Amino acid sequence: MPENHAKLSASGAKKWLNCPGSITLEQGFEDTISTYAAEGTAAHALGEAKLRLALNQITRVQYHKIIKDLEITEDMEEYTDSYRDFVLERYNALKGRFSDTIVQLEQILNFSEWVPGGFGTGDALIIGGDTIEIIDLKYGQGVKVSAKENPQLRLYALGAVSEYGFLFDTQKICTTIFQPRLDNIDTEELTCEYLLKWGKSVIPKAAFADSGTDECHAGEHCDDGFCKARPICRAYAEEKCRMAAMEFRPPAELSIDEIAEIIDQSERLAIWSKLVKEYALNQAVNKGIKYPGFKVVEGRSNRKYSVSDEKIARILTEKGYSEQDIYTKEILGISKIETLLSKKKFNELLGGCVIKPQGKPTLVKMEDKRPEINTAQKAAEDFKEII
Repeated sequence: MPENHAKLSASGAKKWLNCPGSITLEQGFEDTISTYAAEGTAAHALGEAKLRLALNQITRVQYHKIIKDLEITEDMEEYTDSYRDFVLERYNALKGRFSDTIVQLEQILNFSEWVPGGFGTGDALIIGGDTIEIIDLKYGQGVKVSAKENPQLRLYALGAVSEYGFLFDTQKICTTIFQPRLDNIDTEELTCEYLLKWGKSVIPKAAFADSGTDECHAGEHCDDGFCKARPICRAYAEEKCRMAAMEFRPPAELSIDEIAEIIDQSERLAIWSKLVKEYALNQAVNKGIKYPGFKVVEGRSNRKYSVSDEKIARILTEKGYSEQDIYTKEILGISKIETLLSKKKFNELLGGCVIKPQGKPTLVKMEDKRPEINTAQKAAEDFKEII
């Protein structure tokens, strides 16, 4: 997978389209790679290799050379199999209509006609007849991603139209988010005319973000876009403080709409406070910054053995203590056993030994796939049965 990133990247488009100053504010922050990002990179590389093998673009020997250094889990194998199968299904469906259909993997897409220096990498690009289809693999399981009005996918589509649109007389654009760990497959269909019109609306916004402005606007795009400048952004802080002020008002003074907004924002408030604290600690430890009323101390820790468990056991058993005295024995948890056996084997051997108790009522967003329960209605029905 290509490692270069544009200043106004497609993946960050939701952020800089809504907050042009984020580009300037983020410049003082180093790029860091989390374990989740590394896992996603491995999944993309594996998915690409599986597709290239299936499309006869590489040999099996080349395939194993590509994947030999990747950290691959059983789940990753399963999820990337489903990604490969989905892309092949979409490719064969379009090829069945248009014999000249082609598929491009990890294709660099240049959309600099609309965004200064803009380019990105499309995971799977299928072009045939009057249609361009873009499939983007999202391996994360934290936030469900929608294809509807998704600026990253639309910018990729603009790059694809620029490269292939006139050659294939493109009329229809189809963009898809494939997020297997959340069982999320979401698609948006656009006409090429509508996409180009949207692209024109992006031009002034992209130019403003590229100008070096420090004008910032807070919103969901801050967290959804993982803006690195959140710990120091005043607009972000003011938005969170406004929500925090609402939280400390007596509930009787809040409207139903205000309470709903607080529930929606509570997790984001927790994220903000954690980000600020982590940033302050880093600045204090590594740059000697002093924060009024605070100091850096050594954190609390627990005692641990300095030698192996075997040596501890040997010392104690030599003094007459039995293994029952010094060892505990318990079965591994369900998730660990499932990982050990594989999901298929687990269901075969232990499927009948597992129950899932009814969960406690919880408030979630309407997009959640779980069916809604009406606790008041249920209570009335239970009372009726008792009578």
